[in-house]
Amino acid sequence: MFKPSPYGWISQYFFGFFFAYGVYLPFWALWFEGQGVPASDIGILVGIGFATRCVANLVITPRIHKVEHLLPALRWVTFALMLFIAFHFFTGGSFWLLALATILFNMVCGPVLPLSDSVANHYAKRNMLDYGRTRLWGSIAFIVGSTVVGYLIVLYGSDMIVYTALFGIFVTLLISLRNPSVMPVTENHEHKVRPKLTELLREWPVIKFLLLVALIQGSHAAYYSFSSIHWRAAGHSEDIIGYLWSLGVVSEILVFAISKRVFSKWNIRTLFVIAALGVIARWGLTASTTALVALVAIQSLHGVTFALAHIATIKYIQHAPQHKMVALQALYNAIPLGAVIAMMTTLSGWGYESWGAGVFWGMALMGVVALFVKVELLQSSVKEVSINKAKPEAQN
Repeated sequence: MFKPSPYGWISQYFFGFFFAYGVYLPFWALWFEGQGVPASDIGILVGIGFATRCVANLVITPRIHKVEHLLPALRWVTFALMLFIAFHFFTGGSFWLLALATILFNMVCGPVLPLSDSVANHYAKRNMLDYGRTRLWGSIAFIVGSTVVGYLIVLYGSDMIVYTALFGIFVTLLISLRNPSVMPVTENHEHKVRPKLTELLREWPVIKFLLLVALIQGSHAAYYSFSSIHWRAAGHSEDIIGYLWSLGVVSEILVFAISKRVFSKWNIRTLFVIAALGVIARWGLTASTTALVALVAIQSLHGVTFALAHIATIKYIQHAPQHKMVALQALYNAIPLGAVIAMMTTLSGWGYESWGAGVFWGMALMGVVALFVKVELLQSSVKEVSINKAKPEAQN
């Protein structure tokens, strides 16, 4: 059987998973709404999902700290993800069954992102791939997924959201069953002891890093959950909403595509400051207008508010000692992308019911606070740095 290169394997996995994620993130709230769930309960359900991801990434993900265990773990969670997406068809609009489906789905969805990013980081740190070029295939797939499902909803109704996500995860599972040509293996010089999260969370540089990322990425909570509902209420159709989400990811792709060439020598602090300024501008505009031309500008800023911050985060994690990388990836997904967004999403549900678009001013305020948080890098060992520098960069 043909074995893809590390770049080919992880790029294809990213493509399959993010196709389904492009269906889930923009449109799952609309599916809940189609089941008769009110906005406040949608906020609770989406918040439960993010909270479940937080717990999963604190409890499950860090246990998979050896790189040779990453691929088997990804296969199992992808299989479980397919089963739990299908379970949504049997909820019948019941809030409690929807909550159960949300918990089960996010329990296995949560670890996918840090585990797949850890695979990419493992190869990137050994100069076997360019992380930005690899990750952009996920962004391309997100566009395809959100665009396709927006079109299908117009034709066949909101049930196509679940069918399309299920199809995407099934393809992802098939992709994951192959082995890459170079399997990830823990090398002799690397620490093999799993670091305790409680010890990492006592390190001041880690605390400041998580706080900064939480402010920037957490500011997307209202966007992820209520922008589609807000824009539809303003008169924009589902297919236009899909195109807007796709436009946001186009800007994300451009940032990922040029990340190594343009941003590799940039200071991490500078990247985070630019992302924070983008947060202030983007959510301030979102709170102020729903004019289509303004929404185009707002979505173009996604490459700054999400992608640039994500690149800065990956640069920070890659700089850390090898044995801490999966743990840091887990904390990144558990706290900023899990607990913080869960809390902000729940608050956004109540805020959107009370203030409508005014809730986005709160998101803009998070960007203001982020400007005053400075990160401190964790130092890699001299031995790791010398080994990585000695290895030639592979061609993708």
